Amino acid sequence: MSPIAPTVQSFFTERLATQRRVSPRTIASYRDSLKLLFVFVQQRIGKAPNVLDWDDLDTETISAFLDHLETERHNNPRTRNLRLTAIRALFTYAALRHPEHAALIQRVLAIPAKRFDKRLVSFLTAAEVEALLDAPDRTRWEGRRDRALLFVAAQTGLRLSELIDLDCGDVSFGPGANVRCLGKGRKHRAVPFTSTTQAVLRVWMAELGGQSDQPLFPTRTGRRLSSDAVQRLVRQHAATAARRCPSIRADKLHPHVLRHSCAMSLLHAGVDTAVIALWLGHADIRSTNVYLHADMTIKQRALDLTTPATAHPGRYRPHDTLLAFLESL
Repeated sequence: MSPIAPTVQSFFTERLATQRRVSPRTIASYRDSLKLLFVFVQQRIGKAPNVLDWDDLDTETISAFLDHLETERHNNPRTRNLRLTAIRALFTYAALRHPEHAALIQRVLAIPAKRFDKRLVSFLTAAEVEALLDAPDRTRWEGRRDRALLFVAAQTGLRLSELIDLDCGDVSFGPGANVRCLGKGRKHRAVPFTSTTQAVLRVWMAELGGQSDQPLFPTRTGRRLSSDAVQRLVRQHAATAARRCPSIRADKLHPHVLRHSCAMSLLHAGVDTAVIALWLGHADIRSTNVYLHADMTIKQRALDLTTPATAHPGRYRPHDTLLAFLESL
């Protein structure tokens, strides 16, 4: 039997960090998934993680862990599949270092991802976005910061991780005003600002007075906001906005909805989906097609172009002999 600890350590230090050079967020995601797995196994069989061997991680144990995520931790199928992806990555690496466990590793790699229903994306209408942007209390420092953050999020469609990683030096004003970010797959992109967003951000940055390497949206102590903090402030301001715009459901509103709202506003403006994919940093344009499914205005336009229900079926047959001759040519 082979201990798993040395392989896990080299998986993170050699495979992920050195060979693949994955992002810190990917490393953190894999780390959290494997920590959850090892703690579960420890509670299940009573062995400390540093003395576990590969036979302790058979298909029965991995399947029980995945069931535990859904039943005990109440994770949805997407999160379950994300944890399984980390496990598969580790076992794929282990297959090269431990051929003696090839049969066990192949059985684990054969565990399928769970299928799930794909729901339509949720987004805010223009009126709802306006109500949310007006919700922060501009008499308070936190309110002015939150308002600038919401303007940037709703207009640029940045991911939550991209938003909280922004520094003051990532913003450019003047002609071609934009914000630069590092997205998934280590891809840099620049997203332009509207004049309104640029004006709000100018005022905020003048008050902040931060250096180029300091967070654009910091806490009172100058630290970077956490993802949980941003989620809390979005729901807090959504609750305030709901009093003005009752259609806003604060309990269902999270930062990613602002990204969806940005995409839908671009789509309603007639922007091509390929451009929207570049705007949002999608690696595949198929990721952008979900907005086409959610946009009822596009479907309504398609319906308006179809044949009216009152039209008589069948092919057109001219009654005039001359028209019949011309039709036959």
